[in-house]
Amino acid sequence: MKELEFKRHRRLRSTDNMRALVRETHLLKDDLIFPIFVLEENDVKNEVPSMPGVYQVSLNYLTEEMNELVNLGIKSVIVFGVPQEKDEAGSEAYNEEGIVQRAIRQIKEEVPSLTVIADTCLCQYTDHGHCGVVRNGDIANDESLELITKTAITQAQAGADIIAPSNMMDGFVAAIRQGLDEAGYSQIPVMSYAVKYASAFYGPFRDAAHSTPQFGDRKAYQMDPANRLEAIREAESDVEEGADFLIVKPSLAYLDIMREVKDRFRLPLVAYNVSGEYAMIKAAAQNGWVDEKAIVLEKLTAMKRAGADLIITYFAKDAAKWLSES
Repeated sequence: MKELEFKRHRRLRSTDNMRALVRETHLLKDDLIFPIFVLEENDVKNEVPSMPGVYQVSLNYLTEEMNELVNLGIKSVIVFGVPQEKDEAGSEAYNEEGIVQRAIRQIKEEVPSLTVIADTCLCQYTDHGHCGVVRNGDIANDESLELITKTAITQAQAGADIIAPSNMMDGFVAAIRQGLDEAGYSQIPVMSYAVKYASAFYGPFRDAAHSTPQFGDRKAYQMDPANRLEAIREAESDVEEGADFLIVKPSLAYLDIMREVKDRFRLPLVAYNVSGEYAMIKAAAQNGWVDEKAIVLEKLTAMKRAGADLIITYFAKDAAKWLSES
């Protein structure tokens, strides 16, 4: 009887060492960016109820948190502020003594090895919770750009290594790039939230950042989850306007978008593994329904496989520990 002819793909899966030898995608500690929420109150470390293991911290706990990251081998952090005072223009966002500006200065002075990324938006600072100035019930795009640019400049003055605007106003990269250049910060890169969907996965973040809109929603400026070509248009505009990195947010439900953005544009691509994606796995793991380590490392690897060069993730500490073990 003639021997069957077929491919023997299993030859490359036979042992742990063989699988490691031919592995195509690698998740590294260097890929991880940890988000931190900084409070203006003193002597506070609050666990976010919907995000087990994630804390809001006051400045007197900040250095301890940053040293833990360094000891774990994590090299980058993105800073979100939770101010005590809010107003209609989000003025604490661009206050030179605002909470994010103070946090950046402290990190750069006390833990200088960390790369500090500043989230640049108004939603945590406005009393209405929107990412720009509200006029007649709508977000005034161009007026908002002026305030977002002021925010970016004060963050650069404080020592931020990277500015990460997340507001989704039209022209925000061009405005910030011009503002930084004119203020003498042409060396500071812009990590644009280029593709940011109006997603249901953001709920726990709004608990942590106290940024829930007080009326309406953000669908007039964040993207429709059904749209693919719009993502390419948004990313293309940001590339033309001078972005240095592109973020896709959320990540897990948008791996197809991530792959397409990476294939079309030759800039470093950042996946934002958002709060809802984190909370779901944490809840399932606490109930014993999933193997947390296995599922987290699998999904982070999937983001790398889809084209991400870097990953903003609340799992950064856990992932760093697990990567050290393996």
